[in-house]
This record gives sequence, structure tokens and C-alpha cells, in this order.
Amino acid sequence: MNPNKTTTVLQRTLLSMALLLVALPCAMTQAPAQNRATQPALYTKWINYTAANGFPEGEVYCVTVDGSRVWAGTSHGLVLLEDGRVKKIFSTDDGLAGRAVMSVAVDQQNGDVWIGTFGGLSLYSGGEFKNYTNLTSGLANDLVYGVALQGQFLWVATAAGVNRLDTNTGTWSIFNETNAPFNEPWAYGISVAQQKVYFAVWGGGVLAYDLAKQTWKPFTDPDGEQELVLYRNQGLIHNIVSSVSYNPDTKTFWASTYFGLSGYDGRNWHNYLTKDSGLASNFINAVQSRGDDVWASTQSGLSQLDTNTNTWTTYSRDPKTGRGEILITHADGSKQRIATETSLAHSYILNTAFQGDDIWVATAQGLSHGIHAQPKE
Repeated sequence: MNPNKTTTVLQRTLLSMALLLVALPCAMTQAPAQNRATQPALYTKWINYTAANGFPEGEVYCVTVDGSRVWAGTSHGLVLLEDGRVKKIFSTDDGLAGRAVMSVAVDQQNGDVWIGTFGGLSLYSGGEFKNYTNLTSGLANDLVYGVALQGQFLWVATAAGVNRLDTNTGTWSIFNETNAPFNEPWAYGISVAQQKVYFAVWGGGVLAYDLAKQTWKPFTDPDGEQELVLYRNQGLIHNIVSSVSYNPDTKTFWASTYFGLSGYDGRNWHNYLTKDSGLASNFINAVQSRGDDVWASTQSGLSQLDTNTNTWTTYSRDPKTGRGEILITHADGSKQRIATETSLAHSYILNTAFQGDDIWVATAQGLSHGIHAQPKE
């Protein structure tokens, strides 16, 4: 790799990691009772895993649910939780490729666990680790941000392009600026659909790969990275995309950026900024979508959008009291504030995963488990 490009990648990586330490509280206002719509189902009970109860100290970059098991990627290794308890913390001493774990994908066919780290790619199978690096395999770069399984293929997002590994044959393929429309080959995240794969790309928007046609289609900000004026239904809200999530229920992909949230249903764009929605912050680390809901992991809380009612619900933590704060923003602009005894471990959110109706949340200072509550009429 070009030394100058390597330096640029490392600088951006350090900048991104430094931003994990920032947490900005979201503004809360109280709506008149007559303006409140039916309250959505809420997460009012939280169980947190931090250094206080045996969880590694610091950031949790990702979380993946595997039945009753939960895998959490942290700045200090990979954590396995079973039935709500920390069972094992894997480190480089155990064979993990890198200390910082950015992504995890579980193969439901054989139970293999694929782990993206800032030291390469790891496979945990049969109780042992097998590692892949740029020097020992076809891996494009050892800074691995995302991993996703699609049948026998493993997709890997790295700082120097996207890999596809055929797990049956061991054959590697690489896609970068030489054979795909990458503005820069730094890929952050992956979301797999039935016929396509979507990639979140730094400075290059969202790239969609058609499996049957073997063709690429870029989705970018038509006004340029710094223009946010004509953002409604014009295209992707910004070209610096942190993650992407394809929703098979609505056939929509959602892209989180450091400047807002975008969704595309194949015909229309749906873009959101804090100035005219209930989004907690335009700086979004990750997005997840299922059913009618979209979840944005922001630097100022976890924001949920109900696309049916256009209702936003944001979860955050009061840094002074440690209690939870829920802000509901209804379609008519009215707001409702609810305080809860328990809260997220931190308001800086990095990722989420669902376990049935419950939610697991990766934060800058620990992992949180939200218990689903029934809606109130």
C-alpha cells in the first residue's frame, strides 16, 4: 500500500476512535398532554454490562445476537455472553487477530464465528482461532470494519477495499478502485440482501453489488459532500457513510452518515436531519432497520423512527443522575419526555442488535440490554 494512503487511513481511524469519547446530551422538552398520541412500546428497563460487573472497560463497537448467546466486540477483545452473563473474554492471547473487535458474523449452518478486528480477520471454530491477514491471505487490509455472511460467501469491508471469501473453496476476491466505482477504497459496513450486497463507503456513499449481473451501482450525494440544502428526496444525504442496513420487509436500504440519515426504497429517498425531525444527532455511527422501524446509533443517544406514524423515540442517559431519559417526538412536532430509573450505559451509541423484542446496544462505555415493555393505551 502507498505509505501516504496508509497514513491517511490511520489518521482517519484515530480520529473516528477519538470521537467515541464525545457524548452530547439531547435537548428535552415537555409536550402538552392533549398533543400526545398513543405511546409506542418503550424500553424502560436496562441492564448494563461494564467494568463494574466483569465486562471490559471502554468502547463496545459491535454486538451480534446468536440465539441465547450474544457476541460483543470491544476495544479490549471479544466478549461472549450466555443467558445474560459474561462467559468468556477472548483476547489476542487466546489467538484473536486484533485487540479492537469491530464486527462479528455467526454462520447459522455450522456455528462458526467470523470476527473483524484492527489486526486482521479471525475465524473462531471448534474452540480455536484461525487468522487471516494481508500478509498471510487474500485479505485486502488488516483494518477490518465489517463482516457479513451470504450463504457460502463471507464479505469483508476493509480500509483498502472489499473482500469476498468463498468459504467452501478458500478463494479470495477483492474489489477496490481498480475494478469497482470506489471513490476511495475505505469500506465501513456491509448489508446483505437476497440478490444484492450493500456497502457503506467513506467518501463514496453506498455501493450496491448485483450478484446475478455482477455489476455495481453507486448511490451518492448529488450536491457534493458539503451541500446539505437540497437534501429532501434528492439522493443520499452525504457521501461519508458509516453503515448501511437493508430491510427486506420494506425493501429499503438505510444509510447512516456523519451528517444525517437516508433511506431509499427503490423509488424515493427519505432523508432526516435533527433540525426537522426527532433524530438525536446528525452524527450517526450505525443504522439498523426491521419491520417499520429504523434505529440510528448517534453520538447523543439511540433514536428510533416508526415509519408508519413518523414518530421518533430517543433514548439517552442523564450524566448527572444516571437515570434514563426518553424523548418522544410525534408527527405533529409535539414532544413527550419520560424519565426511567434505569438507562443506557452511555449516550454515545455505536451499534445495536435485536434478540426477539429485546435490544442490545453497544455504547462508548459498556453494553446495554433493553427489556421490551408493552405499549400503553
